[in-house]
Amino acid sequence: MITTINPSTEEPLASYPAMNQEELGAVIALADSHYHTWRKTDALYRRECMQRLSALLTEEADRHAELISLEMGKPLSQAVAEVKKSAWVCDYYALHAEQFLQPEETEVDGMQGLVKFEPMGLVLGVMPWNFPFWQVFRFAVPAIMAGNGVLLKHAPNVTGSSIAMESLLRRAGFPEHLYRAVHIDLDDVDRLTGFIIDHPSVCAVSVTGSTEAGRAVATKAGRALKRSVLELGGSDPYIVLDDADIDSAVNHCAASRLLNSGQSCIAAKRFIVHSAVVDEFETLLLKRMQGALMGDPFEAGVEVGPIAREDLRLQLHDQVVRSVRGGARLLTGGTIPERKGYFYPPTLLAGVKRGMASYSEELFGPVATLIEAQDDDEAVRIANDTPFGLGSAVFSSSRERALSIADRLDAGSCFINGMVKSDPRLPFGGVKQSGYGRELARYGIREFVNIKSLCIA
Repeated sequence: MITTINPSTEEPLASYPAMNQEELGAVIALADSHYHTWRKTDALYRRECMQRLSALLTEEADRHAELISLEMGKPLSQAVAEVKKSAWVCDYYALHAEQFLQPEETEVDGMQGLVKFEPMGLVLGVMPWNFPFWQVFRFAVPAIMAGNGVLLKHAPNVTGSSIAMESLLRRAGFPEHLYRAVHIDLDDVDRLTGFIIDHPSVCAVSVTGSTEAGRAVATKAGRALKRSVLELGGSDPYIVLDDADIDSAVNHCAASRLLNSGQSCIAAKRFIVHSAVVDEFETLLLKRMQGALMGDPFEAGVEVGPIAREDLRLQLHDQVVRSVRGGARLLTGGTIPERKGYFYPPTLLAGVKRGMASYSEELFGPVATLIEAQDDDEAVRIANDTPFGLGSAVFSSSRERALSIADRLDAGSCFINGMVKSDPRLPFGGVKQSGYGRELARYGIREFVNIKSLCIA
C-alpha cells in the first residue's frame, strides 16, 4: 500500500494499493490500444478534448488545489494558481498544436522534400511532488496533442493528485486508457520502472526530478534505446549588479526563493551580489525573509508552508548546519521549529564561499544564500561554478550590460530584472546536470514525435 501524509499535521491522508508487474502489463496493453485509436484522430477532435480539460481545471480549481495543499503543503493560493496554470497549458496547445505539427516542405534536387511530425507511442512520465499538477500537464499535454499516449508514474506522496488528473482526462472525453496513472511501491520503483521502460509499447520517457533520479531513469532508457527528456535539479544564480534597483531586486529574489516554500528546481537559490550594494541588499533581504509568514497552508496570508517530507527537512537542515560550520553567517532561521508538521523557517546565510554546502549543493527549501562578487566577471564565474544549469537571472538598470552577462551564463534560461518561470510560450529545460531536452512551446511538442522525411519525385 502507498500511504500519503499531510506534511502540515504529520497525519495520514489516504492509502492506495500499489500495482505489481502483471497489473502494470495490463495497464500498458490497454493504454497502447487506446493510443492506436487516438493517433488517428484529427486536430479538431483533439482540440475539443483539450479545451474541455482546461474548462474542468478552471471550474474545479479550488477542489484540486485543496488536495495539492493537503498532500504536499503548498499554500492554498499558490495551489489554486498552479491548477489554473495547468489549464493555461491545455488552452495553449489546443490553439497551437496543429500549427506546430504542420509538415514542412523544401526542394531537394528538383524533388519535393516533406518533413512530417508523427506520434511515436506511449510516453512514460516520471514526475515529482513539488508541482503535482503543473509539471505533469507540462509534459503530458504536448505529448497527447502530438497523438501519443501517456503513462504517469507520480511521486507516492501525491498519489491522490495523480488519480485526480487521470479522472479529469477521462471526464474531458479522452479515450479511457489513453492517459494512465501507475502506482508503484517505493521498494519496487527501480525494478518496475525498468519494466515499463523496457516494454515495447513505451517509446520514450520524460523525467522531472533530482539529478540522481534523472540519471537512474536515463540509464534505463539509454539501455533500452528509448528517447528521454530530463528536467532535473537546479541551483539558480540571481546576479545583482551595482546599478540595479535594489528594492525591486530584493522583492523578486525573495519571491522566487520562497515560492512553494523554496521547493522548486527554478527557485532563486544563490544571490550573487556586487560588493558595492551587498550590504544594502543583505539588510533588505533579511527584513523580507523575517517578515514571511510560515504556517498552515490553508490560513490566509501564509507564504511558507511545510517541507513536503520529514527526510527532506532533515536533509535541508543538515546543509544549513554544515554551511554554518564552514563559516557562513546565519542571519535568520536555521532551526527546526518545535511544532507539528515538517516546517522549516525562512533562512538567510551570508558570507557564503566556495567549499560550503550552500555554495555547491541544491537547497530545496526556504534557504537563501548570499555570495559577494567584486565585479561582473567574478559574478559570472561564481554563477557558472556549479554542476547545474537550469535557470538564472540578472538585475541591472542597463539592458546591454545585463544581456552581456546573460550571454555568458551556462543555463537553459535567463530572466532580466524578473524571476525565472516556466511559460507555455517559451522552451524550458537545462544544461549540465540540470538535464537535456526541452518542454513547452513548439520545441516541447516535437520532443516526442517521429520526425519523418519524405522525398517525392
